[in-house]
Amino acid sequence: MSDTMEMAEDTAAAAQAGAKPVMMRGRDVCVFYGEKQALFGVDLDVRANEVTALIGPSGCGKSTFLRCLNRMNDTIDGCRVKGKITLQGADIYDPKVDVVELRASVGMVFQKPNPFPKSIFENIAYGPRIHGLAKTKAEMEEIVATSLQKAGLFEEVKDRLDEPGTGLSGGQQQRLCIARAIAVSPEVILMDEPCSALDPIATARVEELIDELRENYTIVIVTHSMQQAARVSQRTAFFHLGNLVEEGPTDDIFTSPQDKRTQDYITGRFG
Repeated sequence: MSDTMEMAEDTAAAAQAGAKPVMMRGRDVCVFYGEKQALFGVDLDVRANEVTALIGPSGCGKSTFLRCLNRMNDTIDGCRVKGKITLQGADIYDPKVDVVELRASVGMVFQKPNPFPKSIFENIAYGPRIHGLAKTKAEMEEIVATSLQKAGLFEEVKDRLDEPGTGLSGGQQQRLCIARAIAVSPEVILMDEPCSALDPIATARVEELIDELRENYTIVIVTHSMQQAARVSQRTAFFHLGNLVEEGPTDDIFTSPQDKRTQDYITGRFG
């Protein structure tokens, strides 16, 4: 069966079951760093307009899997990815795929806020300019303002768009990076521990933002905080030693996990 037919059947089945359609799908995903295998045959569906949290102890493979979803692992020498990952039914590892375009469709927000050493305006305008999304100055200003509004930052920075993005607070910088990802109209936003460098107030603001963003975007978040996963996600996947142990609705994973390893991790028996 072709990927497109499979996708159409999935969408119809999901609609019938009242579930969201699959946006991204991983099948038998294995990752090797040189001779060392880091991921073992991961099968995971990421559903549209939901937050999927990847949890597990340090070094369990959750960030490795996240980076497979927009081919960030391509930038690591000696890293090989096997298996299949699709975005709306299309194989993202097909040799014909333009990786720059893929990373516009599947944006990424990193652990440490990393604004460009440019003005707030130019941080947002950079991606749309590269991808030719604005024909006029007015269109670019509209994209910048809309992206900052969606990231809940516009009111705080509207009078200083020419000032450096690096001059913002940590929480504001992270929201600026989220606005930068939004500016190129992605379908999916990946977040790799986006709050680990933030204080509790900034963390709460980013979590509220994640909840607002899922109306328009599909989000996958790696988090070391089980409380955060419980607060922001609709589905949770638990990784351990490079294996996906189990995944399902977040409430089920936290209240009635099927695997003893998940239960042991959630109850703090290991971490």
